[in-house]
Formats: sequence, C-alpha cells, structure tokens
Amino acid sequence: MAYKTGIVPALALMAGCASAPVERPAEPPPEAIVLPYVSTFSDNAPGDAVPNGWRLWSLSRFKKATQYQLVDYAGKTVVKAHAKASASGLLHALKLDPQQYPLLQWQWKTMELIAGADNTRTHTEDSPVRVVVSFDGDIDSLPLDDRMFFDNVRLLTGQQLPYATLMYIWENRAPMNSIIPNRHTSRIKMIVAESGRDKVGHWQEVTRNIRDDYRRAFGEEPGGIMSIGIMTDTDNTGENVHAYYGDILFRRKSPTRVTFGSD
Repeated sequence: MAYKTGIVPALALMAGCASAPVERPAEPPPEAIVLPYVSTFSDNAPGDAVPNGWRLWSLSRFKKATQYQLVDYAGKTVVKAHAKASASGLLHALKLDPQQYPLLQWQWKTMELIAGADNTRTHTEDSPVRVVVSFDGDIDSLPLDDRMFFDNVRLLTGQQLPYATLMYIWENRAPMNSIIPNRHTSRIKMIVAESGRDKVGHWQEVTRNIRDDYRRAFGEEPGGIMSIGIMTDTDNTGENVHAYYGDILFRRKSPTRVTFGSD
C-alpha cells in the first residue's frame, strides 16, 4: 500500500492512506473516567452491521475493501477482519485529551502473519492488525515539506490529514517498540506493538502510553486525539489474512486485565 504512510507521484498517491481524515466530534461527557464514548464492540450484537459509533473507512476507490463483521467469541462480541488483497478500516471520531487519558488499551488476535510483509519497505507495507490514532495540532507550523504533502493529499483526495498519526502494528521482523518512520512525511509514524510468530493465534492484550509514545515518535507533546481506527490490510502483498479486534479503551491508569481464555 504505497500511500498508507506516504505519497508517491500521480495516481499512486490515490492508493489510500492509513492516516485517518480529520473529524470534529462533539465534546465527550465530562463525568467519564473510563471513556465509554469510544463505543465498545462488545456492546453490539453479532452481525454484519458497522459497530455503533464507528464508520467504514475507505482508503481509496482504487482499493478493494477489507471485510469487517461483528462476531461472538466466547460470549463476547468482537470484530472479525478478513483481508484478501484489500485495505480499509473502521474509524471512530473522538475529542480526547491524552494528558488526562494517556493509556490506550485494546485486544487483538491474528490467525497468521503476512509472509511477504515488511513495514520498513513501502511496497510491502501490510499488517494483519493496526490501531491508528490521529492527533490535532497546528498544521501551519509544520515544515514546508510536510505542508506540501498535506496540500497534495487534500487536492487529490478532498480530505485533510491530521496533524500527526501514530499507527500500532504487528510486524514480522522489526523489534518490539521500534518506530518506523515515513518516507514522505514526518507526521506519520508506525510503532511495533507486537512482532514475530510467537503469539499468533492467541488473544493479546496491549496497553500503550500514547503520551509517551507520541513524545518518543515526534519529539513534542501531543495535541488532542481526534480519532481512532482499526485496519487489516494486504493490498501490497495480495495475501489472505484473518484477524480479530476486542474493545478499545482510553484510561487514566493501568487497566484490569481482560482475557478471552487461552486462544
């Protein structure tokens, strides 16, 4: 997916981008401590409907869409993703202060890795699971190269990219916690949240301090969180992969562990 994290000339730029478009949601309820307005998958009934509070996120009309379905897993509703030479996601708009809610918690499970994937190379940049977080900020303050990139994207797609984007991925080889930079803009960074085959086929609970990750990736304090998304993509490698996503929550402090059993 040449444009998931970058830009290349002409129509290749239209291939899609894993950086979510800007949305301006309403204020969340001030009394929330654990943020319920990231609508949880488990509050939905199994079926083909898009989860409440989420929307389909198409990267480009040139890309085949990944299939997402709400399914029952051990009595809990989760999202099942099936990608076959495809790339699209689900997106949830937010307005959230990462200084107050720095911890991001989610569960994911992939049934296989993508054999040909290597997220350090543009033309093999696929991942069986991604969690994508976009941040607000002053785009006019960015270096000229970044502003030109944003302008080109807006002209060709009609969408405004967010000031900054973090993507948490499951990589084949890159070490855990490594940051994979973008070739074309400094405002999109991938962080390896899981790597290798050891945990394939098993539910993993991940908790990340997004404030610390943002500081490490961008060298500055994060602005407000504007959206969160999930994406399973194999459009570059053309492979076939199945994965699952559990609930996604932002928290003030370390969460109680949530499990789906041994598998």
